[in-house]
Amino acid sequence: MKSSDQLASFVYDALNAGRSRGDITTALTQAGWSDAEVRDALDNWATGDFTPPVPRPRPFVSAREAFLYGLMFVALAMVAWHLTSLMFHLIDRWVPDIADTSNYYDTRDMRFSIASLIVFFPLFAVLNIRANRSMKANAGRRRSGVRKWFGYITLFLAAITLLSDLIWVIYALLNGDLTLRFFAKAVMVALVAGLIFAYFRADMTEDANAS
Repeated sequence: MKSSDQLASFVYDALNAGRSRGDITTALTQAGWSDAEVRDALDNWATGDFTPPVPRPRPFVSAREAFLYGLMFVALAMVAWHLTSLMFHLIDRWVPDIADTSNYYDTRDMRFSIASLIVFFPLFAVLNIRANRSMKANAGRRRSGVRKWFGYITLFLAAITLLSDLIWVIYALLNGDLTLRFFAKAVMVALVAGLIFAYFRADMTEDANAS
């Protein structure tokens, strides 16, 4: 039997026998279990005098959730990438490079980015609306482990993008290369990453408050 299973079984049996949480904590701590392990084990069961102990809701993982949020993650990544790419091309047009006198712009990449946005933005919007409706109809779906991983991975990538963008701006400033075109592109990257970070940060905070 795994040590985690042993701990869970012991806590259940002790609560079922009417032992107090303080007595259980003392016994487990003296046996060598860490405070965090004991606290997590006790948190699996609701407080109260009901016997047997009532389990608390726990996170779950399902193939359906993995498919839904995996597709949402890909759609969001494609939207962020192609929106940024499209804006970079527009910035190149609006803020031309003085050293480049050719005045030639290849619009193929712009057309591909627009086509990608037409496909992936509605896909992300529909999946996001569907997920939110599902959570409103069944609050238990907020405990999806896949959803939490999706949210925190997105937060991590957005934060890394913001930090990297800031580093490049500071480097360009110190190096004397901070042109209007470079600054506009940096602002665009920060805007896209910042919006994504703010949205999912609020979503994860709502989950934490609800749990």
